[in-house]
Formats: sequence, C-alpha cells, structure tokens
Amino acid sequence: MKEIGIYVHIPFCKRKCFYCDFVSYDDKRERIRQYIDTVIEEIEDTSSSFTKEHIVNTIYFGGGTPSLLDSKYIKTVLEVLRKNFNISSGVEITLELNPGTIDEEKLKTYQMCGINRLSIGLQTSNDRLLESIGRIHTYSEFLSAYNLARRMGFNNINVDLMFGLPNETLEDVKKDVENIIDLNPEHISTYSLIVEEGTLLEKMLKDSEEKAKIIEIEAIKENKDISNGFKLPDEDTEREMYWFINEVLEKNGYKQYEISNFSKIGYESRHNTDTWRQKEYLGFGAAAHGYLDGIRYSNKKVLSEYMFSFRGKNIEEKLDREKLAKEHMMLGLRMIDGVSISEFERKFSFNPLVYFRFEISKLVDEGLLEIDLDSIKLTKKGIDLANYVWREFV
Repeated sequence: MKEIGIYVHIPFCKRKCFYCDFVSYDDKRERIRQYIDTVIEEIEDTSSSFTKEHIVNTIYFGGGTPSLLDSKYIKTVLEVLRKNFNISSGVEITLELNPGTIDEEKLKTYQMCGINRLSIGLQTSNDRLLESIGRIHTYSEFLSAYNLARRMGFNNINVDLMFGLPNETLEDVKKDVENIIDLNPEHISTYSLIVEEGTLLEKMLKDSEEKAKIIEIEAIKENKDISNGFKLPDEDTEREMYWFINEVLEKNGYKQYEISNFSKIGYESRHNTDTWRQKEYLGFGAAAHGYLDGIRYSNKKVLSEYMFSFRGKNIEEKLDREKLAKEHMMLGLRMIDGVSISEFERKFSFNPLVYFRFEISKLVDEGLLEIDLDSIKLTKKGIDLANYVWREFV
C-alpha cells in the first residue's frame, strides 16, 4: 500500500482578512456551484491514474473558508472522493471553519459525511484586535461555534491563535492563552503575524507610519507627547510572546511537535505531519498544491482559468535525490524532534552528518542546531532564527 493525502482548496470568503495573501475571493460566491463541479471533475479525472494500492489516510479542506459553503457541497465532494479513491477506514478528515459561518445544520452534515477534525480560526479573543485585522467574528461568536461543536460530539478540535498583531501587548497574548486553555481543545496552532506584500494590512501599516511621521514632526514642534499609532510589536516583544505561549501550553499538557503546533498526546495533525515528513499528497481546486512522484505542482490560481481548464497544472519543481535530501532536512527541522539520522539513511542511503557536514557544522557552531544520538534538531536560538537555518538547505 502507498499512503497519500488529499487537500481540497475552497477559495471563497465572506470577507478577506486584512493580512491574508492566500488565493481567496470575497466577491465571487455566485460561482461556488460551478467551482465545486470543476473540483469534482478534477477528482474524477485524476483518480484514473490511481489503483487500490494507493490508500488515502488524510483529507483536508482548507481555504478560504470551507464552512462558508452550503454543507451539501462538502458532502458531495467527500462522496466523490470515496467513490474514486481507496479511503482508509481510519482516515483523518479536517475542515477549516470560521466562527461567523457555522450553524448546527452544517455541523450535523459534517458529522454525517465523516469529518472528524475541525480547525477553528480564532486568532485572538480580543474583539478590538479581531476588528483591526478584518476578522468577521467576535470572541463571543467563536465561543458559540466552539461550544456547539463540542455539544454535537466533535472531539478533535484545533484552535488557531495569532500573535504579534498591530498594537497587541504581551498582556493581550496572556489573556488569549488563558482563554484557550480554559476551553481545553485537543490541538492549538500558534502563528506570528506576517505582513505579506500586497495585503490590505501592509497598506494600513504604511499609511499609519506616514501619518505617524507627520504627527511626530508636529508634536516635536509643539513639545507634545504622541501616541503609538497603528504598528506592530517590536521583534523582542514578538519573541517574548512566542516563548510565553510555548511555556504555558507545555505546562498545561500540550506537547510542541512543530514550530507552530501543539497538541495533546495522539492529537497531532496527521495531514500536516505527513507533509513535513515528505509524504505524497494530491491537491484539488484553484491554487491547490500537490506532491507526487518527486514532482511538486500547483493548479492555476485564477478562479476563471482553473474552471476553464483544471488540467493546466504548473510543475513547480522536479526533485532529484539531492533536492529531496535538502527538502527532507528543511521540512524535518520544522519538527521539534528534528531529523532522524537513521530514517534519513534508510531513505537516501547516505548519512546526513556526512553529506551536509559543512552546513550542519556551521549551524552547530552558531548554536542553531544540536545533535544527539539519532537526531538533528533546532536549538532554542535556532527556533528563533529558523528561516536562516532552513535557507542552508534550499
């Protein structure tokens, strides 16, 4: 048997968050039905290349906002997947949802069609901060959605927490963590806000910076105090937030298994973990990515182009053994347990300590990597400078 995962991209939103640079649309909901028809066609077309020897262990509906859709569309896609692929009896099926788009009827349908893991985008429990980043829900609406899912029997729930938001303080983060722990979810993902180029948030911050300069000049002239304006926490504060979250979650029974992910024992995200372990997966939908037979590919990003011809996939990279080995190191070093030396040797028939001796020696000397009996992993300093470490293996 050859294990694979499946990712289905749902690129529709009620409103695009200010920080979002994913392929998603808040003005094309009238095309949902046609889009789902195309996804189904793509699934049926792709499945002809697979046999019963390929077994699907994970299915992930991401977005966009999958829960925005009428649940009948999610149900139909899952029925088509089951008809066309060999789905494991123990398959993990995750659906991302936004608190502002969920109700009891949708959750009933999700249960009926086998969805057994929910990922709820909270981001912060502070309504002022939620509004400032363009979220469509309040903390109260999140609690209603979370508690409804619990009452209906969902027992594997992830909560997304974002930190480093504009004008956010460490006290805000402490309150967020306290509130989430009280809810006792099985999994918590924590992400530092990244201001992506071309997003509304980037424009808001630039505009605020320009206004702040003008205000500062006038304040200096008049010898007045000035407000902080709309700006991000500094780097030291952002790192303090990160390590505070880590420490408190660990103390409360959540094991950190990846740089941004914590779970109770046995509730790690199987879909994401398989991706970090370089397992193969198929991507369906506009802008969806896949990895198969050493090739990383992506679908057309523009909605109309994808629906006109989903077969026009972009081959992003063909990975030879050297590239696969480098990627294995880069992905593996996202995991807190790091890269297993013996597993690497079994897969590539050479020792990473020898093959990457220059890169590893440099990073160890800089205090960014450490080596124990069978693993190469990030130090605490390495976690803070993870992007620098990963670039050594690109």
